[in-house]
Amino acid sequence: MRLGLMALLLAALTILAAPAEGKDMSGKTAKATFAGGCFWCMEPAFDKLDGVISTTSGYTGGRVASPTYEQVSAGGTGHAEALQIIYDPAKVGYGKLLEVFWKNIDPTVKDQQFCDHGSQYRSAIFYHDPEQKRLAEESKAKLMASGRFPEVYTEIVAAGPFYPAEDYHQDYYQKNPLRYKYYRWTCGRDQRLKELWGEE
Repeated sequence: MRLGLMALLLAALTILAAPAEGKDMSGKTAKATFAGGCFWCMEPAFDKLDGVISTTSGYTGGRVASPTYEQVSAGGTGHAEALQIIYDPAKVGYGKLLEVFWKNIDPTVKDQQFCDHGSQYRSAIFYHDPEQKRLAEESKAKLMASGRFPEVYTEIVAAGPFYPAEDYHQDYYQKNPLRYKYYRWTCGRDQRLKELWGEE
């Protein structure tokens, strides 16, 4: 009898201890992919998030296999500069990643971000599963319904092959801090983000 009660108690505790929706307590990781213009400038905001395991700059959304930076930056490959994030969903949810994404882009322009122009610098959310798609569409709809911006051009599309960029692009802001800061400032990125989002 005691063993039966113990089994019921353990079962009840297991249910109570089950992770909330969207959480993964199994130690597994998840993947998120965003395009927001220059990938150098997208890395820092995600790198500092607790639960983000790694960020990789690369190319996705196009039709050329294993493209080079020169090919993508020249246009014509269909790829966008993008950031692929490996994260622990038990520590940081996809909703939080979306929030950081929006606050680091200008969603009001098409095929450009700040001083960089062309479809390779478009803003986009590349979803990896139906739940990511749902959350991305909800976040975009909420932003549009807020009336904050007349138009939101950010695409929401299924993730395809992702090609890591050349080694010198990875963690560029850490490897070349002065050049990175100069580029970011001359591109007007932070000034424009402040106009769009205030001090958030």
